[in-house]
Amino acid sequence: MSATAQAASSSHVRGAAVRFEHVQKSYDGVVLVVKDLNLDIAPGEFVTMLGPSGSGKTTCLMMLAGFEPATHGEIFLNDKPINNVPPRKRGIGMVFQNYALFPHMSVAENLAFPLEIRKLGKSERDAKVKRALDMVELGAFGNRRPAQLSGGQQQRVAVARALVFDPDLVLMDEPLGALDKQLREQMQYEIKHIHESLGVSVVYVTHDQTEALTMSDRVAVFQDGVIQQLSSPDELYESPQNSFVAQFIGENNKLSGTVTNVNGDRCTLTLDDGTRIMAEAVNIDGVNSHSTISLRPERVELEPTESRDNVVNGIVKEVLYLGDHLRIVMSVAGNDEFIVKVPNGGRSVTPVEGQSYKLGWSAGDAKALDSVG
Repeated sequence: MSATAQAASSSHVRGAAVRFEHVQKSYDGVVLVVKDLNLDIAPGEFVTMLGPSGSGKTTCLMMLAGFEPATHGEIFLNDKPINNVPPRKRGIGMVFQNYALFPHMSVAENLAFPLEIRKLGKSERDAKVKRALDMVELGAFGNRRPAQLSGGQQQRVAVARALVFDPDLVLMDEPLGALDKQLREQMQYEIKHIHESLGVSVVYVTHDQTEALTMSDRVAVFQDGVIQQLSSPDELYESPQNSFVAQFIGENNKLSGTVTNVNGDRCTLTLDDGTRIMAEAVNIDGVNSHSTISLRPERVELEPTESRDNVVNGIVKEVLYLGDHLRIVMSVAGNDEFIVKVPNGGRSVTPVEGQSYKLGWSAGDAKALDSVG
């Protein structure tokens, strides 16, 4: 676990909306799919559990919802232990990828169902259903059946149903996975705005890094049942604490070498081809250790117009025009998939395939991290 994740889990705060204390989960009694999870989520916070398939993020959500028991440790909701509380009594709203709407019920009846279970009177039910539908801009669709709605409208209904009974916590499990790209992006903003207006706590699970960065207050990056880093989206992208996070979040260039000098928070690496690179020493084992540099493509300048800490030569392999920027694939210091992103409006050079160009970047933009294969 990274230093950031360890610091986040070293102490628990009373008053947290959700608290995992030393939670473990095994399905077979041997392999732990969640390993000693410690995590506090503040009231009104939007926290995303992000990671590849099998990393443990969905299992954490299912334990929080009550659909899976924890093998070890305790989960708290508003400072009350809930390990032995059945799902229906936890008062948690849920939104699933497949919507889980009742096809034989109208939209309004779908929203009224959780209110009927809670034995609210008809007038109060009607008022809450109307408010929830208006919130997702479907006030005129109450009498329709789910099959008469588009995918995006059905997902709005699912969100409204999760919120209709005013829960303190809403869990969302890959809720936008079935939508096309444009609609998915639109729903990201809508869910974010609903969260901001209501102030409800949200735990969101996804493998989509863009969703996580767009919507979250904090993101917990999972790998092998362990939180590798728990940070705000900008810190996660700008200051990854290990190579897994750097590779998983956003596009990233890797340059591998040996640490030959350390001076405060800066270090020098000699790459495998002999090139010397200055970088920020984030997660290294000292002089003579092997390290991997993480460098974002947009931080590299093609034919730099002013002095840079690092200047190397690269040969252009491919140039892709993507409207707002050029995506240039280059061969640089032994990396034949080195990416440079050049803003379309800021080009002083038009790169040509097969030509050699100078590349420059600051030491602070190159993060020296643990070595990966």
